[in-house]
Parts: sequence; structure tokens; C-alpha cells
Amino acid sequence: MITKMKKITFLAYHKEYEEFLGSLRELGVVHVVEKQQGAADNAELQENIRLSTRLATTLKLLQNQKLGKGVVPSTDGGEVARGHEVADEIEALLAEKNRLTVQLQTYIKERDALQAWGDFEPSDVQRLREAGFQVGFYCCSEGNYNPDWETMYHAMIIATISSKVYFITVTKAEEEVDLDVEQVKLPAYSLTRINAMCLETQEALEANEQQLTTYAEKEIPALKAALNAVQGEIEFSKVVLSCEQAAGEKLMMLQGWAPASGELAIKAFLDESHVYYEISDPTPEDNVPIELNNKGFFAWFEPICKLYMLPKYNELDLTPFFAPFFMVFFGLCLGDSGYGLFLLLGVTGYRLIAKNIKPSMKGILSLVQILAISTFFCGMLTGTFFGVSLYELPWPFLQRMKSVLYLDNNQMFRLSLILGAVQILFGMVLKAVNQSIQFGFKYAVATIGWIILLISMAVSYLLPTVMPMGETVHLVILAIAGAMIFLYNSPDKNIFINIGLGLWDSYNMVTGLLGDILSYVRLFALGLSGGILASVFNSLAVGMSPDNVIAGPIVMVLIFVIGHSINIFMNVLGAMVHPMRLTFVEFFKNSGYEGGGKEYKPFKN
Repeated sequence: MITKMKKITFLAYHKEYEEFLGSLRELGVVHVVEKQQGAADNAELQENIRLSTRLATTLKLLQNQKLGKGVVPSTDGGEVARGHEVADEIEALLAEKNRLTVQLQTYIKERDALQAWGDFEPSDVQRLREAGFQVGFYCCSEGNYNPDWETMYHAMIIATISSKVYFITVTKAEEEVDLDVEQVKLPAYSLTRINAMCLETQEALEANEQQLTTYAEKEIPALKAALNAVQGEIEFSKVVLSCEQAAGEKLMMLQGWAPASGELAIKAFLDESHVYYEISDPTPEDNVPIELNNKGFFAWFEPICKLYMLPKYNELDLTPFFAPFFMVFFGLCLGDSGYGLFLLLGVTGYRLIAKNIKPSMKGILSLVQILAISTFFCGMLTGTFFGVSLYELPWPFLQRMKSVLYLDNNQMFRLSLILGAVQILFGMVLKAVNQSIQFGFKYAVATIGWIILLISMAVSYLLPTVMPMGETVHLVILAIAGAMIFLYNSPDKNIFINIGLGLWDSYNMVTGLLGDILSYVRLFALGLSGGILASVFNSLAVGMSPDNVIAGPIVMVLIFVIGHSINIFMNVLGAMVHPMRLTFVEFFKNSGYEGGGKEYKPFKN
């Protein structure tokens, strides 16, 4: 269900405007209509946005920082001023880390260049130069090395690595050395010194990383406090810039939305604030913010609806209508009672053990529990339990359950198609209701005609004794449905356009409806494939275990656990994605769902 909203227009004196906004913020129930005017040119707002981005990036960095084993980051306290200091200090640490990283890469490159020449002091080479000798360092392939150079230039081979010869020449300073090979320029450090510098830089990097870890352990609350404060200032600035000036810039006008249930409290607050206000109902042209207020079972499915998009204010909220279908579809896709029981026990255990679970997280856990229960009961239709067929066991209880619940592959296939047809037909009923609410009953007549046509065809096919297909009663119903489809397809247009549009809609309906219903075969296919994979892992666990009293059971358990863990992960992923696809594409399309509503976000601290 969608919360009923009231449109509120405020008019305040310009000197009291910001004080009034502060009070409105404390009230925390009004969704202010934000406007873009002035936002791009407001230097203070843009600076706060940049600061918010900077703080959020720093916070994310610390949250992703690996902590020591058993270390729990601090969650209490946190001062805004300290948060800004932490951001500056982290930026300095990161700049230092980048500098050290580049430096280490340079040292490693120089160390690699010295490896072939061995460990020597550059000062010794300099002493030779001062004594009138010139030392050259060269590198070439083995095929290009000329032994005559040993006589001509006193060449000495230092090392041969990967078909490359590293050699030096020692000549008098005035003697010219003419070699058509690569001359190597070496660093001004010895190999020992380079290794020491690499070690020092690595230790500095480790100390830098340890400092980041210390910040992650202690300073996250301060960063969160600073980020919340800046985001609050951003929201306040946006609201200030969203006003319109009136009466020679002396009055400030602002518009907002609030739930109708809080109208009395808002009136009392506004009366005390001594501002002019007007509260009215939304018009069809208004872009009203959306707040879903489903209760209990249906509220657990609201996050799934939000993954697609929120409905418009004058639309039906389809969450209560797709929730039961989604629950059943998930169970059929996962399709193993053992997997359902495993998920149910795991989530229930987590809820019992975990402390301080957020309300939003509790809703998600409840959703997983209800989906697990659906999986358990849907798995009983085929009798699979971790890939084992329970109905093949000769236990009287299981055999009685088999006689009541068991469906073979053909029956599961037909069940998938029937569920698809039922959901699509139900979606068309909702489309007719939606059209009646939004535009008037005459705009829903064509949709009602399609519903009558499809139901009559289904009844004639499934219950020929009640209404034989092609008999008088059936033909009369088809004629009535045809008139509704072709004459009321678009009530505001003339009869010939209506007939043309009716023919076009008939083509789309015939081709689209068949494809939509066939899409529901994936409910059967996913459940079948998951069951086959589970049985394969069971066979592997038994067949690959060695004939050893100790090793055999260990190998069997390992294969069983790993195999079923992979299968559960893949099947749960598929059991979420494919029902979403059936809901968002087939069901939403046939129910005429448009969506595009923006979420209700009250202006508050």
C-alpha cells in the first residue's frame, strides 16, 4: 500500500526563514521539494559536496582495511572536528604511501639492474677513473660477443644470464672504445646499499599500513560523525536553495509533502511557528513522493519492489500482489527440501545468536526465512532432500506423503505453466483496476474484454461439459468480449481507429501471451537441474571415496559438503534472479505497471 500524502506550502519571512527550516528539520516528517536553481552556482554547497565525497572515500577506505585477528573496530563516540582531522591525516598517509611505493619500485628496478654485475662499490670504479683508467659496462647476446675484445679492450665477462653476456672493458682514459653493443648505465649505489634501501622502504610501507589499520580500529566513528554533519549541511543548503522569493524578496515560499496521518501534528507545529501555510491534496500533475506502508508478510517483499522501481502515486502498489507468487516461485526454483531446511535453520540460528540486528536487516532475514519455508514445502512435491529421493524409501509415512503430494516431471512442467497463466491473468485484472482508478472505468473495458475472452477459452478447454467450446453460450461471450476489445480499445478515438488498434493489440496479445507463459517453464527447469546436480554430487561422494575406514568417510563428507555448498549458492542465486525476472517482466508488463515514483525522504537531522 502507498501512504496517503498531503501537499504543504509554506510562506515565511526572509529573516526568520533559516530558523524556521531548523525547526522543520527537527520535526523530521516533511519531504521538501528540491529545485536545482542556484545549486550549481552555490560555492558553499559545492564545497560541502566535495567534502562529503572526500569523507565518504576515506570512510570506505578504513572500512575495507584488514584488521588483526579478533580485533573489533570501535563503534562508539566520534567527534565531528576529529573526523575532519582524520580525513587530513589519512590523505597525508596515502600521499606518503604513494611516494614510498614509487620509490620502492625504482629501487627494485635498480637492484635488478645490479644483480648481474655482483656487489661492488661505485667508489672503487671512481678510484680507477682518477688513476687514469676508464671502465665500461656492456651487455650483448652470446652470438654478438667477440673474444678479440679481451685483447683490444681488456674485456672481462662478469656473468652470462639467459643467453646474455655481461662484461666490462678496462682501458686508458684517452683510449676510445668502439663497440656496437648496449652500454649499461648503473646506479650510483652498491648492491648491498640498494638492498638496504629496499628493506628500509618496505618497512616504511608496513609502518604506513599499520597506521592505517590503527585509524580503522579507532577513528571510524569520528569519520561517520563528520560525514553525517556534512551531509546534513548539504541537505539544509539544498532546502534553502529550493525556496522561491515573493513580495519583493521579503517572503520565502517552500513546498513539501508529508503523510496524511501526521497532518494534525504538522498543523500544530506550523501554528506555533507563526508561518503562513496551506495543506492540500495532491493533484494528478504532482510528482508525489512514495512511501510504502505494507505490513507483516508483505512488508518483507518491499525491497524486491524497490529493486525495480517504486510505483507512481496514483498507481497500485503491486507488492502485496506479487509477494505470494514470488514466494512459491522461489521454492519451485530451489526445489529441494533439504536446502530449504538448511537455509531456515541457518538464518534462524543467526537471528538467535547475533546482537544489534538493524530493523532493515531483520526484514531481509524474515524474507529469507519465509522463502526457505516455501522451498521446504515445494521440495516435498518432488520428494528431494539434498538430492536424495525420499519417496523411494519404503517408509510408510513417506509413502503416504507420496500418494498425496508427489508430482512427476510432466506434472511439474504443467504446474509451472498453470502458475504462469494464473499470474498473468491476475496481472491483467490488476491492470483493469489500475486503469479504472487512474483514468476511469471506460479505459478498462478493453482489458476486461481480454480477461473475459481468456477465461472463457480456459473454461471451455478445461470444462467442456460446463461450457462447450464453439457452442452458443461460448460464442455469445466471445462476441461480447470482442466488442469490448475492438470498440473500447481507446475510448477517446473514433470507431475505425479503435478497430485498427484492437487488431494490433490482438496480434501483440497472441504472440506476447504465449511467450510470457512459456517463460514460466524456467520454474520447472531450474528445480530439475538443481535436483540433478545434487544427486550427481551424492554419487561422486559415494563413488570417489576410497575403500578405507578412516579416509573413506572423510573424503565422502568433503565432496558432499563442497558439492552441495556450490549447488546451494548457484541455485539460491538462480532462485532469486529468475522469479524477479518473471515478476518484473511478465507480471508487471501484463498488469500495466509504469513505476517511476521517487522515494519519500523527510527533511530531518
